[in-house]
Amino acid sequence: MKAFVYGTNGAAITDVAKPSPKGAQVLVKVHACGMNRADLGMIAGHVHGAAGGVGTVLGMEFAGEVAELGPDAKGWKVGDRVMGSGAGGYAEFAVTDFGRLLPVPASMTYEQAASLTLALTTMHNAVITVGGLQPGQSILVQGASSGVGLMALQIAKLKGAKLVAGSSTDEARRARLSECGADLAVNSKDAKWVDKILKATDGKGVDLIIDQVSGKTANQNLAAAKVLGRIVNVGRLGGTHGDFDFDLHAARRISYIGVTFRTRSIEEIRDIFTKVKADIWPAVESGKLKLPIDRVFPFGDIAQAVEYMSANRHFGKIVLKL
Repeated sequence: MKAFVYGTNGAAITDVAKPSPKGAQVLVKVHACGMNRADLGMIAGHVHGAAGGVGTVLGMEFAGEVAELGPDAKGWKVGDRVMGSGAGGYAEFAVTDFGRLLPVPASMTYEQAASLTLALTTMHNAVITVGGLQPGQSILVQGASSGVGLMALQIAKLKGAKLVAGSSTDEARRARLSECGADLAVNSKDAKWVDKILKATDGKGVDLIIDQVSGKTANQNLAAAKVLGRIVNVGRLGGTHGDFDFDLHAARRISYIGVTFRTRSIEEIRDIFTKVKADIWPAVESGKLKLPIDRVFPFGDIAQAVEYMSANRHFGKIVLKL
């Protein structure tokens, strides 16, 4: 089968053996793949958790049809339309655990479905399960113009947040955050962005910050969160290290929580997918929770798609079509 593989001379489409599902795995005939920022590091040869390195079939998100079931896979049958996450998504066939799949609604295209899995699971977990957002509370999403960021805005609005704020350093993308539910858009490179958040919250700060930037924004986040607020660290687009005001953290009694799929057990991941289906699935089926697709590339043009994503000019998701 054709797959996008990282080799000794870099990443390229090549022929590899079609995988076979083992144990609780499901084999999916892939029709579309969602691109994610984490892919860029592995395409450059970096390791992402246990994934990456020479011989790695790249990609983490896909949609297609169930082609074969492992002996312990449950809940699916051959021919089912599914979207899912797991290693090796940039390929004609991919395997993943049965619990890392979601059904594709009848009205949804594979391209739309391929954009959703990681955004839905990551941000339902971060905003609702870990972040504990309640109706009437306020939230700030740092790095809100990414696919997962836009989904966080929508989930917050769906769940009755009183104020939904999002950040983007790009003026054009910042202007579009309202399309996905933002009541307020700020520029995290603006020295006065914290003041804008405090003004919008009567000086108190937000109840919850979903942080995909980190780095130099850490102390500003502490200042923008209310007393007994929560900060959920999802990404580190602005850097993995930065100054941290421990005194401000203690004075505001902020709960600071880090999340990642990389260290979760398969049982934990299955639970996240189950919670998505139990809590917000009607909004997915109705199209209320959806992501703008910036551009769709043919799978054979994946090099151009990588270049386009690396330029960081897109709003929403970039999708590959097989």
